[in-house]
Amino acid sequence: MDESQVIKESLRDELNQFDIYLWKSLENNNSRISEILRHAFKVDGKRIRPMLVFLVAKCCGEITPATYHGAVTVELLHMATLMHDDVVDEASTRRGQPSSNAVFDNKRSVLAGDYVLSSALRESVKTNNLEIIGIISELGQNLAEGELNQYSLVNEIIIDEEEYFKVIDKKTASLLYACAKIGAITAGADRVTIDEFGKAGRILGIAFQIRDDIFDYYKADVGKPTGNDIREGKITLPLIYALNHAPQALSDEMMKIIRSCDFSPVNIELLLEFAKSNGGIEYAQKTIDNLLEEAEQIIENVSIDNEFKIILNLLVMYLKNRMV
Repeated sequence: MDESQVIKESLRDELNQFDIYLWKSLENNNSRISEILRHAFKVDGKRIRPMLVFLVAKCCGEITPATYHGAVTVELLHMATLMHDDVVDEASTRRGQPSSNAVFDNKRSVLAGDYVLSSALRESVKTNNLEIIGIISELGQNLAEGELNQYSLVNEIIIDEEEYFKVIDKKTASLLYACAKIGAITAGADRVTIDEFGKAGRILGIAFQIRDDIFDYYKADVGKPTGNDIREGKITLPLIYALNHAPQALSDEMMKIIRSCDFSPVNIELLLEFAKSNGGIEYAQKTIDNLLEEAEQIIENVSIDNEFKIILNLLVMYLKNRMV
C-alpha cells in the first residue's frame, strides 16, 4: 500500500462525504448540463486537493460543514478551469478519456465550464466565511492569469526559468495554497498556523507541478502521451535547464526546432533526450526534493502534534515518490 492509499484510507469517510457534497453542488434540472457534467466528472482525479483540505483541518481541529463546502469549491473551480483550458489548448483527451470539448464541442464545453465556475462561487458562500470567499476569488484570478501567462510564453517562445515558476505558482501552487488555508480556517486555527499551512500548500503545489512536468519525458500512465507538453509548445523545467546548461551549439540546434514549432515525433524525441542527457531531469528532481524539505520543515514547526500531522507528512512523501 503506497502513501496515497494510506492517506485515502485514513480519510475514507471524509472523501465519501466529499463526493456527496460535490454532486449535491452540481444538481440541476437541465439534462443537457447534467450530461456534460457527468462526463467531465466521471474520471476521478487523485483527490490531492480535498485530501489536503481535510488533512490540514484535522491537524488544526475538526472538519466542519464549511470544510466540505470549501473543499468542493476548490475542486469545482479547478474543474471549470480544466474545461476551459482544454478548449484553449484544443485538447482531445483529459486523464486518458475524451475531453468534454471533444465530446460536446467547444461552445457547450465553455458554457458548462461557466456553470461549474458559478457553482464554485455559490459553494464558497456556504462556508459563511468572507476570508474563504476572498481566497476563492483571488484563486480564480490567479488561475486565469497563469493560463494567460503560459499562453504568452508559448506564443512568444520565452525560455526562462523565472517565468516558468511564475506560471506554475499561479496555476498549480495557488490551488494547494487555497486548500491548505481553507482547511486551517474552517478548523478554527490561529492566524500564524493558517499562514504557515498556506506557505506549505504553495510549496507542495510547485513540487506537484514539476513532478507532472517530469512525467512528460517518460512513458508513464498520467493521462497524457509522452512529450505532450512539448507538442503544445510548453517548455518546462527539465528542458529549460538543459537549454541553459548544455553546450551552446547543441542548445542552438534545439532552439531552432522550438522556434520553428516543428514538433514532429522525431523532433519531440530529440528534445526529450536532449533534456535527459543534459541534466534536466536531475535538476528538476533536485528542485522537488529541496521544495519538499522546506514544506516538511514548515509542517514540523507548526505547533500541532497529532496523528494527522504524521499523515500530512505522508502526503509530502507521496508527492516526492509518486510515479503517476
